[in-house]
Amino acid sequence: MNMTHTGKTNKSFLKRVKITGRGKMMKRPPHQDHFNAKESGSAARNKKGRIMAPKSLMRSAKALLQSNI
Repeated sequence: MNMTHTGKTNKSFLKRVKITGRGKMMKRPPHQDHFNAKESGSAARNKKGRIMAPKSLMRSAKALLQSNI
């Protein structure tokens, strides 16, 4: 039996992203947590939901999410 060990998935990073069914990575927009009271309504709405992660993050995330991508 020759089973290669792929390593452990980084669970703290996995909680911050969502992998879609087609393998895309979705993340929260930046600066979403606090200091939102002074922002306009459109700026606050743009922070809601998820956005697609940039390709640079996806390349470095493959090492952290070894068994999920």
